[in-house]
Amino acid sequence: MRSELIFGALTHVSNRYQLCQLASKATRKLHKPNTRLQDTMNDVLVRFRVSDPVAAATSSHKEAVPMPQPQRRAA
Repeated sequence: MRSELIFGALTHVSNRYQLCQLASKATRKLHKPNTRLQDTMNDVLVRFRVSDPVAAATSSHKEAVPMPQPQRRAA
């Protein structure tokens, strides 16, 4: 059942709101056309139960290259 998957994922993520946000982002990235969205969501929750999604999300942000900021000109 999905409730068992959610409680399993909560072992790594203590905040339920953060779990919903991470799960929705991961579902959007992992979803394949012609597959059920429910199956993709269940797969994401199984992955969250096995590994820590918060640590993976913070490490990917540190490796990102900063975007150059446009310079403003005086009017």
